[in-house]
Parts: sequence; C-alpha cells; structure tokens
Amino acid sequence: MNKYIAEAIGTFALVFCGTGAIIIDGVSGGALGTVGIAITFGLIVMAMIASVGEVSGAHFNPAVTLGFWLAKRFDNQQVLPYIIAQALGAFLASGILRFLFPDSLTMGETLPSGPWMQTFIMEIILTFFLMFVILHVATGSKEQGIIASIAIGATVLLEALFAGPITGASMNPIRSIAPAVVNVNLEHLWMYILAPILGSIVAVFSWKLIHPEK
Repeated sequence: MNKYIAEAIGTFALVFCGTGAIIIDGVSGGALGTVGIAITFGLIVMAMIASVGEVSGAHFNPAVTLGFWLAKRFDNQQVLPYIIAQALGAFLASGILRFLFPDSLTMGETLPSGPWMQTFIMEIILTFFLMFVILHVATGSKEQGIIASIAIGATVLLEALFAGPITGASMNPIRSIAPAVVNVNLEHLWMYILAPILGSIVAVFSWKLIHPEK
C-alpha cells in the first residue's frame, strides 16, 4: 500500500505545483511566464523522484507505468492500482486548485495553440524523449537516485520550455485529464491521452533495439 500512497502523493504534487503555476501565472498577469512554469514542473518532478523513487519508482504518469510494463520491467498486477493512485492524486490536486482559484478559466489544462495534428505529433515525440530517458536512468521500474531525478527533471523542464507554448507539454495523460475534467472541457483531451501512450510505446521499442540483451 505504501507504493500506491507514494504514487498518489507524488502525482498530487506534480499536478498541484505544475498546473498551479499555470493558474497563478494567469491570475498574476504573467508573473511566472513560460520559463517559470517550466522550471516549476522540472523541479517538482526532480524533488518527488528524489523523495519517493525508492518506494514506488516515482512514475506519476500512466504512460510511464504502461511503458515499464511493456518493457517487462513492471508487475502486471500493479499496473491498474498505480494508475488509480495517480488519478486520485491528480484529481485531488485539481479539486483543491478549483477551490483556491474558482475564477480560473483553464485550471492549468493542456490546450493546443495550433492545429491538432501539430500538437498530437509533438506530444508523441515529447513523451518518446521522456520515456527514453527514464528507461536508461531507472533501476528496473524505479526512477531513483540523484542521477535519475536530475535527468528526468531536466528532461521535463527542457521539453516544457520549448514546447509548452505550443502543446502545453503534457507527456502525461493524468496530468491533462484531471484539470480538463474538473474544468469540464474535454474537447482536446483525447490527444493528450493517446499521444503520450504512443510516445511511450515507441520509446520502449527504441530502447529494446539499442539494448536487445534486455
């Protein structure tokens, strides 16, 4: 049970701080900006991996959990409980943010700024990079240790910096689902669910091509 609690807390922190930064940037007239939001996402991912990586593996992302499962580095029976725990943490965070910022129009949703195909393809590639890095720095199905936390946090920060203004740089289905559902805006949600999963799958097969012995 401690693994699921750790996943819920870590995902709560990711959604609360990350989407909270977007909300606060909006209500403060752009005080944080793209750079500030990207740094927030990168730092909270880094901090949570360092905190609970040894307990749950610090997935905080259904696409990552499915990626580890596809790579045969994660127990079948834990996939659904992990995703449920991640969903609970994400929805709790979005619910609290709605209570704190009732006038927010977007609730930190990931929304495309251009054609849907542009966002869809970019999200696949962004998640590919993220999962590719995770597979190479994780120990088994666990993202743990200073190297893993820095590498993964830096990848999230980097991708949020350059792709955030275009796609929102989700790379994480539950990070997009929770604020969209709480804000009752599901129009673009499908691409933020499907694209990260596809990106994770491509990353796993690429990892296997590079490391066939694994």
